[in-house]
Amino acid sequence: MREDLSAKISDYIKEHTGRPCHIVSFPTGRVLLEDCRDFDLIFLDIQMQEPDGMETARMLRKSGNHSLLIFITVLKECVFDAFEVRAFDYLLKPIAPEQLERTLDRAVKALNQTAEQSLLIQKGGSCQIIGLSQILYCEVIGRKVYLHLVDGQVIDYYEKLEKLEAEVGGQFFRCHRSYLVNLDYVCGYSKGQALLPQEHKIPVSRLRGQDLTQALLRHMKTRKRKI
Repeated sequence: MREDLSAKISDYIKEHTGRPCHIVSFPTGRVLLEDCRDFDLIFLDIQMQEPDGMETARMLRKSGNHSLLIFITVLKECVFDAFEVRAFDYLLKPIAPEQLERTLDRAVKALNQTAEQSLLIQKGGSCQIIGLSQILYCEVIGRKVYLHLVDGQVIDYYEKLEKLEAEVGGQFFRCHRSYLVNLDYVCGYSKGQALLPQEHKIPVSRLRGQDLTQALLRHMKTRKRKI
């Protein structure tokens, strides 16, 4: 089944995008979790040896993985669990060719939109382009902004948080006078803190907690319309 799905995905990419496509097949969720590569798309079954597909997805998200997750399964009853791990789609076996094509159409469109969203950072005599999807949250200390990236890197440069907020747009929320958080990565809100992957927590101003909840709801609706 993995070989058949890989062939169908490869054929679709060649026919519809003309871009090179590298597909890797994993026998278990554990082997996938041990792989260090960053994939655009991850297709997961649910019924696998431990960790099963849903638990594998949870572990990927907890580690900061932001790949588009697509479940392919016979289990209808797990569809609501897929929301918890921000699944892109949930396909039931056997997959009709037109259903797979529709999902891939949406996935390619979403990936193209993500690729277009980036931030140009000027530091001294050099500049650097950072994709917004790489930024977990932004913090201002003194006259410097610190970008905390998903991979653990921290990039600092001189900038005002107000100007940065205008540049990054609605994908980020000003949860505190010193913090901007990427709504794509917010896992929850508790005791005055926004919960992020890898056990990161950042403060949320007392008067901004309800605004954060509303911003998350609006952001989820916006993402669905774009896709």
